[in-house]
Amino acid sequence: MIVKVQFRSTAIRAGVSFAALIAATAAIAQDAAPANGDTLGDIVVTAERRSENLQKVPVSVGVISGDALSTYTAGGDDTLLTLSGRTPSLYVETTTGRIFPRFYIRGLGNIDFYLGASQPVEIIQDDVVLEHVVLKSNPAFDVNQIEVLRGPQGSLFGRNTTAGIIKIDTVRPTQTFQGRGSASYGSKNTVNLEGGIGGPIVQDKIAFRLSGLFQHRDDWVDNVYAGASADGTVSPKKNAMAGYDEKDVRLQLLLTPVEGLSLLASGHARDYSGTSTLFLRAGIVKGSNVPVAPRGIVSFDEAQNNPQAYHTYGGSLNAAYDFGFATLTSITAYETTHGFSRGDTDGGAAANFPVGGVPNGFGQSQGQVRGLDQWTQELRLASNGDGRFKWQVGGMYFDNRDITDFYQRAFFLTTAARNPNNWVRLHDVNTSYALFGQFSYALTDRLTITGGARGTKDSKSTRLLKTADTAAGAVTYTGRRYVRLSDTQPSWDISALYAVDPNFSVYARVAKGFRGPTIQGRSAVFNSDFTTANSEKNLSYEAGIKTKLLDDRLRFNLTGFGYTVKDIQLNGNDANGNGVLFNAEKAKAYGVEGDIQVRPARNLTISAGASYLHSRIRDKNVYAQVCALNGVVVCTVLDPTINVRGTIFAQIDGDPLPNAPSFNINLSGHYDMPITASSKAFVETDFNMQGFTQFVLYKTREFNSNGNLEWGGKIGYEFANGKYQVAVFARNLTNERVLKGVIENYMAAVYNDPRIIGVSASAKY
Repeated sequence: MIVKVQFRSTAIRAGVSFAALIAATAAIAQDAAPANGDTLGDIVVTAERRSENLQKVPVSVGVISGDALSTYTAGGDDTLLTLSGRTPSLYVETTTGRIFPRFYIRGLGNIDFYLGASQPVEIIQDDVVLEHVVLKSNPAFDVNQIEVLRGPQGSLFGRNTTAGIIKIDTVRPTQTFQGRGSASYGSKNTVNLEGGIGGPIVQDKIAFRLSGLFQHRDDWVDNVYAGASADGTVSPKKNAMAGYDEKDVRLQLLLTPVEGLSLLASGHARDYSGTSTLFLRAGIVKGSNVPVAPRGIVSFDEAQNNPQAYHTYGGSLNAAYDFGFATLTSITAYETTHGFSRGDTDGGAAANFPVGGVPNGFGQSQGQVRGLDQWTQELRLASNGDGRFKWQVGGMYFDNRDITDFYQRAFFLTTAARNPNNWVRLHDVNTSYALFGQFSYALTDRLTITGGARGTKDSKSTRLLKTADTAAGAVTYTGRRYVRLSDTQPSWDISALYAVDPNFSVYARVAKGFRGPTIQGRSAVFNSDFTTANSEKNLSYEAGIKTKLLDDRLRFNLTGFGYTVKDIQLNGNDANGNGVLFNAEKAKAYGVEGDIQVRPARNLTISAGASYLHSRIRDKNVYAQVCALNGVVVCTVLDPTINVRGTIFAQIDGDPLPNAPSFNINLSGHYDMPITASSKAFVETDFNMQGFTQFVLYKTREFNSNGNLEWGGKIGYEFANGKYQVAVFARNLTNERVLKGVIENYMAAVYNDPRIIGVSASAKY
């Protein structure tokens, strides 16, 4: 208790000091800024399903503009992974390549790599929920704005939003011709082309928007393994892997046939092929968390150099009719995908790690979505106007069905050990029904109360269609072949925002959300029974300030938060090394996050954000299996341990949540140097720093990172009043090897993307 009190006092002093520093900076800016200097302008968000000024929304929202996203992805980076750390409290990572990003907000996420896994962060793209992990990987391109809504968002956006949502809004069709495009070329033959064009087909009646994304990188990682392969993998091979081809297109048609009615039809397609995540065996040395494996060399004896490929298609119809007093909106959407991802899961050649002269550790697997159908239907009636009382009510239906295969090593072998039956097929069904409503009432000109509630029934089932049998066809599986879970839960939130003056507001919010029950069926490929987890419930509190100062040259928002997640869903291993789902009693966390944008002079804009998080798992009866290979613990476990029939488990009570950075700092700056009345040179830079991050459930010396820094920059020239731009850029400028994940028993490391230096050009009209 004394330590906790001392810490909180320190945190308060730090917060006061930070606020004082901001005030001092503001005072300097006030003196230095020219009298008619440019202003920051308003940021409009749709966090509450209606367009509102960010400063008047009683929710902690991080905003990333489409222009900023284009800057971050100039080096060909994954459009979603690059969001990590770009706004406070957001972290993104993957151990399955570009088809399975995992998102964390305020430390809440899911480290499960099962293709049927659920996440507590929902992705909403153009008002369509993307639930399946592969659908969540749909790239963001020709984007208007990305909003990160922190904390439970269960009233308006539904279950599986206990951590929050990432809301991606693309550029919509307009009744004026508009276009934008960017092209970049960088090292490793990296190509990035992105943009959109659109305008009226029939003036005031029909408009269109055609958008596209193309990304390419050559294979650049060498496979130096020179021994025999049990599955026919060709090696050694130069430039064997790590490249990709990403091709995406989207067409939108906006019809306004009569006054008050709008119909927005959208269709998109994705064709992706590339390389699954590279695990670098022995990339971490016992006793240290410093990654030691080279970035561009692997020694893989199996898995055909880690290929993956997916094809995704989808469409939606957003119909809205304005009755005058209210607008009725219907959003109907369909998404489908199929593809596979294969990987050398031991991260190296077993022959290079002998025990007693015998190769040690073989592993490869493949997950394959053979087919997926997701249907969603939302109906919403929302009041119009700016009166004191605003409201909206609606309903939501969600239906997701997929058939997924999991293949293990013996299936792929070309030796006598081959087992063509070493795979399973699962049929997953997830349905959800919900009714929701929200109101907002201005009690006075300064005080506004907002409340919302949602009732949701969520059901999930998994059926085992094929068991993993012996090579002779004998069935050895004795577990369940069908599991169904269902739960009905309320979600709600209530908030108050008080405008001290037009430029300074304070707000407070309490919210409760839930993540539906989950089934882990992949374990059947190891002849282990399904594992399950019940719904988790998050009760969250937050309070903050929203300010706009210095004649709109300084914007500063600060939020403090705390939450308790009961029955939190976690993922670990069992005594046989199989992935398992389970509930811990609870997890508790508190922290602070802040954003600041300042324009101290006409030609200089600085944006910064920071977050601090203290999270802990609370359950004295929950243990996680530790790093072990052939019965030997290979890492340094710092938690108390127990031995269960020769397998070591660590007590995780009091440990931080995995992949929950203790702090994150992001900073970007842009400085213009006018050349003529219509042209200018510019310099811009951005970086983010990540604090202590534990990658697994239990504490070790090895499986964590601290102080990781990634830096980017651009120097360029704009002309024709900003319509055209040419530049040179660098992403991950220092080529920092940032540890992003681990495979415990093989002490394998997962890295970030390499340094990319290149040139870019863009145009808009």
